[in-house]
Amino acid sequence: MMAPASFPCMFLFLLSFFALRCLGGPISTEFIRPNFTATNLGFVDNNGVFLASKSNIFRASICNPAGDGEYYLCVLHVESNQVVWSANRGSPVTNADRIVFLTTGIFIYGANGSLVWWTKFRSQADAVSLVHLQDTGNLQLLDSSNSSIWESFDHPTDTILMGQKLPLGVNLIGSISKNNLASGDYALAVTKDDALLQWKGHTYWRITMDPRAFKDQNADITYMQVNGSGLYLFAAGGGNLIVVWRVILSPAKLRLLTLDSSGKLRVQSYSRFSWNTEFLAPASDCSVPLWCGSLGICSDSGGANNNSYCTCPDQIPAANRSDLSKGCTLSGQTDFCSSTSSSPSIDYLALGTGIDYFEDSYSQAVNPLNGSSDISDCRKLCSANCSCLGYFYNSDFGSCFLVREVVGSLQRTGDKSMSGYLKTISHDFGVQGGKRLPLAALILLPAAGILLLTTICALVLSWRRMPRKQFSSKTSYPNSNESDEDIDLQFVPGLPKKFSLSQLESATNNFSVKIGSGGFGAVYKGILEDGTQVAVKKINNVGVQGKREFYTEIATIGSIHHVNLVRLHGFCAEAAQRLLVYEYMNLGSLDRSLFSQSTVMEWSERVEIAIGTARGLSYLHSSCQPKIIHCDIKPENILLNDPKQIKLSDFGLSKLLTLEQSNLFTTMRGTRGYLAPEWLTNSAISEKTDVYSYGMVLLEIIRGRKNCSAAEDEGEANVYFPMYALDMHEQGRYLELVDPRLADKVKSEEVERMVKVALCCVQEEPWLRPSMGTVVGMLDGVLPLCEPRVQSLTFLRFYGRRFSEPSTLLSGSSPAAGFSLGSTGSSFPASFSPSVASAQQVSGPR
Repeated sequence: MMAPASFPCMFLFLLSFFALRCLGGPISTEFIRPNFTATNLGFVDNNGVFLASKSNIFRASICNPAGDGEYYLCVLHVESNQVVWSANRGSPVTNADRIVFLTTGIFIYGANGSLVWWTKFRSQADAVSLVHLQDTGNLQLLDSSNSSIWESFDHPTDTILMGQKLPLGVNLIGSISKNNLASGDYALAVTKDDALLQWKGHTYWRITMDPRAFKDQNADITYMQVNGSGLYLFAAGGGNLIVVWRVILSPAKLRLLTLDSSGKLRVQSYSRFSWNTEFLAPASDCSVPLWCGSLGICSDSGGANNNSYCTCPDQIPAANRSDLSKGCTLSGQTDFCSSTSSSPSIDYLALGTGIDYFEDSYSQAVNPLNGSSDISDCRKLCSANCSCLGYFYNSDFGSCFLVREVVGSLQRTGDKSMSGYLKTISHDFGVQGGKRLPLAALILLPAAGILLLTTICALVLSWRRMPRKQFSSKTSYPNSNESDEDIDLQFVPGLPKKFSLSQLESATNNFSVKIGSGGFGAVYKGILEDGTQVAVKKINNVGVQGKREFYTEIATIGSIHHVNLVRLHGFCAEAAQRLLVYEYMNLGSLDRSLFSQSTVMEWSERVEIAIGTARGLSYLHSSCQPKIIHCDIKPENILLNDPKQIKLSDFGLSKLLTLEQSNLFTTMRGTRGYLAPEWLTNSAISEKTDVYSYGMVLLEIIRGRKNCSAAEDEGEANVYFPMYALDMHEQGRYLELVDPRLADKVKSEEVERMVKVALCCVQEEPWLRPSMGTVVGMLDGVLPLCEPRVQSLTFLRFYGRRFSEPSTLLSGSSPAAGFSLGSTGSSFPASFSPSVASAQQVSGPR
């Protein structure tokens, strides 16, 4: 039997219990009105949830992600229970602290009633009538006219949802950890030119350097957004949205972008009760600034899973031996700008070769040494800057990168031309291990130094007195024909690796395996010393104006990186020899596979090739400064490689021509059959010239044979295929245009898309042709199809009539020669002779 004294205590307990139960109440749907108060304890039966969106896709909750005593006002995705927004991320409260919704806004009160977070309106006169949670995940405060006066979409944390904008000047900040929602050190920033990932202000990824992204147009970016088709950077112009950069992804109904606590940017789509990562940046773990902690060396282990592992440099112990991802500890490193000593004695610890820094590829803080090959210049730059904590020197380029303010992870690249050095405070000269050096050492060491200095001076004087010929014969320069100026020019910033002629002769077995040829010369297969297969192009008749111009152009080409452009590995310039070293594409050029009679290229492969080529061209036109016009788009310049790689070759080389070649190519560049009409009418040449050539290639991809090839059967009339494509387009008979070997394997609407895009590209007036970015969007299905103007395509019929004449086939001349160009009334110059040009397979790759 209960003692009488215990009744008051039991009564008070039950009263408080039922009071809390009353505070819980049901979960509101879509709206709540002001003068509403919530605590986690009050809604404990609902896991802190007090508001659900109309379709219950998202919920507003007082959440506790770590399961400890720290609570946040959150918006959660219901099925995955993932936090997509948090209010008081830097000021968590307890489960009994209050979140109050008033006509003046949302207020979160912490311990002792202190205000830790609140909404701020555009105008203090605005009064809240409703709190609204949309099915998009947007938490809104509405006024009496249901106009939004505040919304969570305008205040992103580490995530943006579909329909939400990340505008210029507003950063996405990653959390400290999955359970600690406070702001960490990683940020996603949108600028007018780019989207950047940064760690403490230091860039480690740019969308403009990611091969999975491509540019549509040149415009100032205003915001980033994810939608059902991918990730986009938009510009606002004249009331219309302009796509500047895009990453195309598979269609999705729900998608989000998150900067996670590890420093990785993830784009995920939701399906079948899980989030699936579709895009991850940076792709490599070792590009993340603190993946292995400060001073830790990150190494990619390779393989499909892109695994990595951490180690510490020699002589630097691990901060935590049981967890090498925590970094390494270097004694002697300090804040040199606030050192107690006005001029501390500086020393440098060598990290060895093959080590790089995460920021090197993305930062603008690379310091070229103006041709100096002396690594001491790097050391001087770092020593003179108190914020410099180390430097990395590239012996191939003669340049250095200074590590400033903070030190993140290092990268093991295996590139022997790169070496790293860390700044430390050196010990006293006369002290070693805490003990003074013996007196004899203090006397003998300076004496040895004086003797060494005397010897060096004597050698220098002897060298100065040597005859020039004797010096030239004994110098260690790789090519005795190169002058001092030539050696300096090797260090033009941005140059790829420089090979010697003997290295390339050895790699190609004295240029014995020829794999192709073009307007600039022959191409040979080679294998470098490390086993890398390469394609070595011998350039003929290069301009002789000097090596400085050649190096400058090669530096520009070497800086172009895109998944659909062939990569330049290096070059050779000795005496009159000019060679370029490219990555090797094992399946050769498109014409070999597409026009083969023994094998049939599947339709899906053709579509991938068409899109890949378009993306590469779009990058050249929109992402290179200045833009690059290829001028020789043809199947021979589209290279294929396993697994399913499509890359455009022979771009950016036009300035290597001799004066005589330049005069020739003033009247015509490119290859017959792909030449745009403006080449033959002295009209302005632009990127739309490439668009025309691409359209002609696209028609060949559809048909599986050359546009200008003769009939396959003797009884069949010769038909100029672009003219035939125009006829079938007008009649809507698209399946008749497909390669006959693909019968019953292709749908009419798929062919219609390709044919319409191709015809839009080959319209006579350049301004009617779409940009290559628009071509990619149409082929991908994310942009509506353009309708080609038939009146701008009638010139194809003049071409076709000329092609059908037997004399044309016998002479080998172009079907365009001598005919009017349709509506413009222009005609080809009488002096033009395509047969002469075709004999040389004139090629003007840019």
